[in-house]
Amino acid sequence: QLQLVESGGGLVQPGGSLRLSCAASGFTLDYYAVGWFRQAPGKEREGVSCISSSGGMITYADSVKGRFTISRDNAKNTVYLQMNSLKPEDTAVYYCAADRSLFRRNVCSGYGTAYNTWGQGTQVTVSS
Repeated sequence: QLQLVESGGGLVQPGGSLRLSCAASGFTLDYYAVGWFRQAPGKEREGVSCISSSGGMITYADSVKGRFTISRDNAKNTVYLQMNSLKPEDTAVYYCAADRSLFRRNVCSGYGTAYNTWGQGTQVTVSS
């Protein structure tokens, strides 16, 4: 059974940090590009970051550049999102997703529809 599970969310003050984890089971995550997405209340889902299978291609939304860092630990079958200098506007449910097409494993798709295995999300709340 293919599964992704996000963890690491929670309540943090503005300026604080969180590290989100995306752990895979039932398949080898490092074969695929993995993206992080978020959805805030009343807003559409947006892409946050992506890392290719090899780690050679990494993308970030403009709103998080310089603050967020994506990485992967193949031995743990896990992708991480380190979030620093958090702002209230970062409040959202954060999802990780794998693009399981091997034809795109070395690229990051800008289309959410390319990602066909999704986790259930983890809540990040930035508030004082």
